[in-house]
Amino acid sequence: MDSELNETYITLGGYVEVDKYRYLYFMIMFTAYILILCFNCTIVCIIWMQNLHEPMYIFIAALLINSAIFSTTIYPKLLYDILSEKQVITYSTCLFQWFVYYSLGGSEFMLLAAMAYDRYVSICKPLRYTTIMRKRTVSIFLAVSWLLPALEFTVQLLMNVHKKICNFTFEGIICNSTLFRLYCVRSAVQNIYGLAVFVNVMLLPLLFIFFTYVRLFTVAYHSSREVKRKATQTCLPHLIVLINFSCLAGYDALLLRMEADFPQIVRFIMSLQTVIYHPLFNPIIYGLKMKEIYKHLKRLFVRMV
Repeated sequence: MDSELNETYITLGGYVEVDKYRYLYFMIMFTAYILILCFNCTIVCIIWMQNLHEPMYIFIAALLINSAIFSTTIYPKLLYDILSEKQVITYSTCLFQWFVYYSLGGSEFMLLAAMAYDRYVSICKPLRYTTIMRKRTVSIFLAVSWLLPALEFTVQLLMNVHKKICNFTFEGIICNSTLFRLYCVRSAVQNIYGLAVFVNVMLLPLLFIFFTYVRLFTVAYHSSREVKRKATQTCLPHLIVLINFSCLAGYDALLLRMEADFPQIVRFIMSLQTVIYHPLFNPIIYGLKMKEIYKHLKRLFVRMV
């Protein structure tokens, strides 16, 4: 089999009885895709049109835009595969999916770190909030959150482009970290670089978020009831999203890199968690738990009814 990018096809082996339930799977996935776009875009539009231009809401909008972009990258190919007799993907398309998957994943951790810093300044340094969290500061946070992971994974992408493939069956429905198992030889340099990227885009933001929230809740604990209420109300949605996403990222980064042969159904369920559950989870949490967003959502729903 030719190893040129445009001619290399990889069989996707992560589907479970897709022939038997093909049209049911298609309707479920298509409905999920429409809901993901509607939910995420609705919250983003509310933030934009209702002038919720505080840094916290801007970061939330950025997270939801990431979810919409990720789903738009994944779902068209996924829906096509469900209706196909054989699920295959070109190596170039698989690399593109991998790049978008991890670039946006790293971006999400950095955006959550920016949210944690924003909440820390708001609660622990309220008198200096407007001078610290200026438009320029928010713009820098957004640029770093989107560009830094993209640049780091671009380097890793270039390392993989011309690597020789010996295994042409991929055990999954989307291209993730197990893509490296397709290669004939694993590069030590690439493994070291991948570990450095993992530390930079996941571990360091997680440590920053942890220490920021410890400091934040320590200050809130010794403050008035109003400060405690504000800390709980605004930080809880971020923490819920962080814990949910960290569990998915931890599974992908650690378990999938182990040589253990996970059952196909386990891989399938975890993949569905990534492509359905998480993109729907974020807008639902922020829509229900953020007071201002919920107020405008409720008003929109009443008008529609």
